[in-house]
Amino acid sequence: MVDFVGAGCGAADLITLRGKNLIENADVIIYAGSLVNPELLKYAKAECEIFDSSRMTLDEVINTIENAEKSEKNTVRLHTGDPSLYGAVREQMDRLNSLGIEYKICPGVSSFCGAAAALRAEYTLPDVSQTVIITRMAGRTPVPESESIQKLAAHGSTMVIFLSTGMLEKLSHELIKGGYSPETPAAIVYKASWEDEKILRCRVSELAETAGRYNIRKTALITVGNFLGDDYSLSKLYDPDFETEFRKI
Repeated sequence: MVDFVGAGCGAADLITLRGKNLIENADVIIYAGSLVNPELLKYAKAECEIFDSSRMTLDEVINTIENAEKSEKNTVRLHTGDPSLYGAVREQMDRLNSLGIEYKICPGVSSFCGAAAALRAEYTLPDVSQTVIITRMAGRTPVPESESIQKLAAHGSTMVIFLSTGMLEKLSHELIKGGYSPETPAAIVYKASWEDEKILRCRVSELAETAGRYNIRKTALITVGNFLGDDYSLSKLYDPDFETEFRKI
């Protein structure tokens, strides 16, 4: 059996109970060594075979899984955060489908959740934003033209931007060109939930300068929007004048 497991956003105790159990019972673990906290590997049994996928090609990953299957071993494919976001899991699952190899997926705590926790923030504030856009800048790999930062910025909603820390000057330009004010609050969250986590608050126009001052070049999320401000409306959920199915006026 193969289990794709979300490792969570960093801290070893943010793995799900199911994910921890799967790691403990794995015979083979293939983990994203450049991003997954190695502390998680301490949950593995002593005889478990461990492979670092940061040094492997897709073919090598699949061949390792195939060999484990032939030996009737349980494999955990350990991905950072949640596998559904920038995890390159679809191509792996398609290959396993073609080989007739069964697999399951165990979700994990994504870094965008870890970033909100670090910021003590709520992405969806009444009368501020009810939409969260998760995206990234076009870099060595492109994004669809219809999903450019400039076009997405026109919505003025909360944005969480992955994989873009090395392009912050261009990111600021695109955000402002798309409609955000240069004064719009932003935050750079470096390694959310890790021991060396850093939270850098700034304005959209100051992203590159702020990251440079603290030598942040990668492994950070960029959050943008007025959810980082102080003005919002109270939720209707707990309003004494707002009737719900469970609370009558």
